[in-house]
Formats: sequence, structure tokens, C-alpha cells
Amino acid sequence: MSTSTIDGKDAAAIQAVTEGVAVCDRSFWGRIRVSDDDRIRFLHNQSTNDFQSLKPGQGCDTVMVTSTARTIDLVSAYVLDDAVLLLVSNNRRETIMQWLDRYIFFADKVQLTDVTNETATFSLIGPGSDAIVEKLGASAIIGQPDGNHLLINGGIIVAVGSGLASPGYTLILPAADKQQVWEKILELGAVELSDRGWEALRILQGRPTPDAELTDDYNPLEVGLWQTISFSKGCYIGQETIARLNTYKGVKQYLWGIRLNAPAEVGSAIALGDEKIGKLTSYTTTTDGHFGLGYIRTKAGGVGLKVQVGEVEGEIVEIPFVSHEYPNQ
Repeated sequence: MSTSTIDGKDAAAIQAVTEGVAVCDRSFWGRIRVSDDDRIRFLHNQSTNDFQSLKPGQGCDTVMVTSTARTIDLVSAYVLDDAVLLLVSNNRRETIMQWLDRYIFFADKVQLTDVTNETATFSLIGPGSDAIVEKLGASAIIGQPDGNHLLINGGIIVAVGSGLASPGYTLILPAADKQQVWEKILELGAVELSDRGWEALRILQGRPTPDAELTDDYNPLEVGLWQTISFSKGCYIGQETIARLNTYKGVKQYLWGIRLNAPAEVGSAIALGDEKIGKLTSYTTTTDGHFGLGYIRTKAGGVGLKVQVGEVEGEIVEIPFVSHEYPNQ
């Protein structure tokens, strides 16, 4: 799904993201537990980030890519004492289970377990989330880097990072505790954000999603997921392509936000005059108009560029979830 409309309830929750705290039930996302002795080395070799530098209690976002560095999914990984827990997009759960399984060779000590049905996931989003995390008994996590996490009350993982560009936390907990913890969070003042509201927010902030921004057509540098890529670690699937693009500054298109003056159709061509320079990948209504995400050819320009999206006028704007910088260069 890459089109979204928001109602009054969602508008209030999106407002809470800016000024207070919203909570979104992301339990339908996939959760995969990777265990056994070779788990860290295995994940290090299968995705873009540096797992071998992580200790239990830390985590990272990483991208699963094909051998030609095309994007499969953006995954949040949490390193526990005896396993790594992966939070994957709901429409990539089976794909990633099968994808990882293909790369487990006979001598590898790696076990994959789909734990989606026995767990739940909530995102606390907004500046007021610190106060809720404190009342849940996880104040030690406040102020720590993204991906850092701790275990409270019989198995609730509280991790830094909302899953969006806004500050917040991700909670992963036993399914049996879901209702009780959800009610407590609402009691503590969080405003409920629906799936539709999440979809609108992810488009506004530029979090890419599979089948829209993350497809066989794009690599992680084009998406702008620099923060998920280690350029110093050794070989991994897709690494040669990514290293080459980085070395030769070969990124031909970038993901941008587009402020639109009317509704637009996902898949529409983005044009500058008569020249096609990109494609619209997601669209949402907002409380102050229309907004989309799309890939734009690097040479065409960036922020402030006026474009045609199908029949609609648009202007390129920055989106906080991604960045278009070459790191350390």
C-alpha cells in the first residue's frame, strides 16, 4: 500500500507525534529470531550494516539486498544475549525467511524462527515518549543511541527508535501481554495512531517501504539509506555494487519528498518540461494538502525544483528519514 488518506483521528495522532506522543500497533510486521553460534557472522554477510561491531543490548537498521544490490527490505535488528531479533516489513516476512534460509550452508550454525505470532510490536512516537518509557520502568534506555535496548518486566524489549524519523521507542513483547501493555500506554497519555496514520507519516518523513520505494529498481544509496551501510566492513551480498557506486559517485537518482497541489496517482511520471526525470512511488493526503515520494534523476536537481507529476504540479522537498550525503567524503 502506497496511497494513504487521513481522518480526524489520525490527524490528532500525527499532531501528537510533533507535540506529545502517539502509539502505533505494528504487531502485523514480521519478527524473525536468528540464533545459534554463527548468527552474528551470518547476518553480517547477508546485509549492509556492520553486525560484528555490535554487542548484546545494541542494534541497527540494515538493508537486505540482492547480489546486484537491489533492495529487498529495510530491517531493524536487535542483538540479544542469545539471538538477534529482526523486525521486518509485514509483506516481506516470508521472503526474508526464505532468502536467509538459502544462504545457510551445511556447516553454518544458524537457526531461523518466525516468532511473529507469539510476539507483538508497538511504536511510541514523539517527544512525550520518554515519559512513558520511564513509567514502564525503562528509564535507563533514555538518551542512548538508536537500536540500543533493554529487557523489562518479564520479557518486554524496549528499544531506542520509533521506526520513523521522529524520536521514540519500539517495544517488542510476548503476545500474551499485548492487551495489558497497550492499555497501560494509552492510560499514560499516548494517542492511538492507526495503520493509515503510520502510512501517512512514513510518506511525509520518507521512510521507504517494500513494493513502493524498496524494489528491484533501486539500490540503498538511491533510497538514501546511508546510515544503514558500512563502507568499511568486508564482503557481503551486493557489496561490490554499493562500493562501486560510492567510489565513483555513481548514484543516478534519489528519493525525495514532493509537495503536490492536488491528488496524484502512484506510478505517475515526474517531468521537468517535456523530459521525464522520475516516478511517483507513494502518495498521501495531509492536514495541509497533498504529498508524495518519488525518485528524481540526480542531474535534474533537488530541493526547490518545480516538477509535473502526471497532470499535477509539485515541488521537491527534503524528507528527514533519508539523506543524500556521501559520508566522510
